[in-house]
Amino acid sequence: MADDLAFSDFTIGEKARIAGLVARMGKRGLAGEGVDISDLKRKVERIEDQARRRKQKK
Repeated sequence: MADDLAFSDFTIGEKARIAGLVARMGKRGLAGEGVDISDLKRKVERIEDQARRRKQKK
């Protein structure tokens, strides 16, 4: 997570999606060092961007 976001800034759905993506990253990590997880990182970053935009509107 980014420094300016707290866990409470995410919706329940966003928290669940992030948890699922982190689990998938871990599963890929077990496959070895050379496995690419950048696509999953980008998905998490998009979720963080949504939460950051929502927080700035307040």
